[in-house]
Amino acid sequence: MAKITRKTLPEKTSFKKTPPKKAVSKKAPAKKLSSKPKPSKAKPSKAKPAQSKPAKSSASKPWTAAEVYEAFSRFRKANPEPKGELEHLNPYTLLVAVVLSAQATDAGVNRATRALFAIADTPQKMLALGEETVREHIKTIGLYRNKAKNVIALSEKLIAEFNSEVPRTRAKIETLPGAGRKTANVVLNMAFGEHTMAVDTHVFRVGNRTGMAPGATPLDVELGLERVIPSEFMLHAHHWLILHGRYTCLARSPRCGLCLIHDLCRWPEKTA
Repeated sequence: MAKITRKTLPEKTSFKKTPPKKAVSKKAPAKKLSSKPKPSKAKPSKAKPAQSKPAKSSASKPWTAAEVYEAFSRFRKANPEPKGELEHLNPYTLLVAVVLSAQATDAGVNRATRALFAIADTPQKMLALGEETVREHIKTIGLYRNKAKNVIALSEKLIAEFNSEVPRTRAKIETLPGAGRKTANVVLNMAFGEHTMAVDTHVFRVGNRTGMAPGATPLDVELGLERVIPSEFMLHAHHWLILHGRYTCLARSPRCGLCLIHDLCRWPEKTA
């Protein structure tokens, strides 16, 4: 019987040795924790935007007052009396033309409105034509269906609230269907000689690219240009900038070699 008890003792002790094995298994979660930092290796890639900072900083040096004056002096000398390219007969047809020019070219609007304005140069005449006829005249322009509705609606409002006259304040013009801040600024400047700055895609590009008035929104650029441009240039300033952006400072392949202000421009990629 003594031999039997000796054999059972080792078996009991073997059960006591199992707890250390469980302790070893606890090391597995530690390995998982050590593997978590691996995704952090991708974090350095987030630093890539910093590469664009040099381009921004190179164009962030503000223009001096003397430089702005020099730039617009050159524009004035090259084109003393710049004209807007939208054809119109009076403040009303100018308003309609500008409303129609949204997401369309001036040349395209002119082709559509020549015949229209010949028979409808007042709000009353436009209403008499009706929306369907207006739509037929402007069907070559983008978004023509909605624009035809706006032309009829703004004509009705001019008759009902403004004695058939185009109002002479930005706030009132902006209440007209299809008219926004840019439309109001164009009309106030071209029809009434106000010193406003209408910012379209061309002016927005020129203001940012040259560094003259950088801004994230058209309003930022508008206010920036108004702050730096001397009053004596403001009547024609937006026309000079529009024409410069349309024919010289192009969105793609700008013609830096022909630029009147290439030596003043802050754009780091200019070719002149």
